[in-house]
Amino acid sequence: MSEILNLKFDYVDKSAPIKQTDKKQKTKKEKVIPEASWIKSNKISVNLNEVAFSNWNAGGENSISAITKGTFSRKYEDRYLQWSNEMVLKYGLNLQEGQGIRKTDDGMSLNSTFGYRKDSLSYWFYSAKLTFNSQFSNGYNYPDKDNPISRFMAPGYLFVGLGMEYSDTPEKLTVYISPGTFKATFVLDQDLANNGSFGVTGARYDSSGNIIEEGKKYFGEFGILVSGTWKKKLYDNMAMNNSISFYTDYINSFGNIDIDWEMSVDLTVNKFVKANIGTHIKYDDDVKFVSAEDENGNDASYGARMQLKQLLGVGLSYSF
Repeated sequence: MSEILNLKFDYVDKSAPIKQTDKKQKTKKEKVIPEASWIKSNKISVNLNEVAFSNWNAGGENSISAITKGTFSRKYEDRYLQWSNEMVLKYGLNLQEGQGIRKTDDGMSLNSTFGYRKDSLSYWFYSAKLTFNSQFSNGYNYPDKDNPISRFMAPGYLFVGLGMEYSDTPEKLTVYISPGTFKATFVLDQDLANNGSFGVTGARYDSSGNIIEEGKKYFGEFGILVSGTWKKKLYDNMAMNNSISFYTDYINSFGNIDIDWEMSVDLTVNKFVKANIGTHIKYDDDVKFVSAEDENGNDASYGARMQLKQLLGVGLSYSF
């Protein structure tokens, strides 16, 4: 009878790195702490509309219109910082038989938001926000083309403020709340400034109608700004975009809320052909309108009004 004794020795090198096997923890870390990166987007679109008649018994006038829009965005993200920048440029013209060329759309907008968060799990950022809005060319109350009612930087709007922003990138939702926002209104055309357009102090006149003091070209306010954006994919070829802001001034007109709400629905036909339906609603207590006149030609009703613009177009779109 014999006995066999087997001895087995395992050697472990403690200096070698231990491979991480916790896949759940690794996945969570990758989602919460993304690598620093720049995300860019560029989009240019042209919407066209043309109507032509020849021996058409129902009548009508030939016309052609075009609206060009460019949207350019740059966004930086890392673990704690977020810096979003967007510039939107748009311009539209209409040529109708017997009326000449008229402007149908005009605007330039720049938005920049810088945010910092202490906790990488949070969607709330301490934020600083800057917004600038104006237009490219003169605006008229057609058919009067001799007296512009707006120009470049007349008006021009600048918002600068500090606050908190909720930014949920996967849901494409942002909400910005600022209890301290400075709003500057510029009217750099002296004739419009003398008229007191867009809320600036108008010129002072003597009894003979001569100007004693020129109108102010600048008007400042300090108040509360609440704004937000939301993008939602409705179907495979349909997406909705919303942008809205509310502002009220502490000192001059607290409780009178300026509203700016723009909504659009984009329908994709193919890579280059798209359709767009949109509305733009604005209300600014500093922008006054004449809605009626008395028998002597004097203004009988003068005040702020809800402003509405509607758009419907089909055209070409290119993203890069």
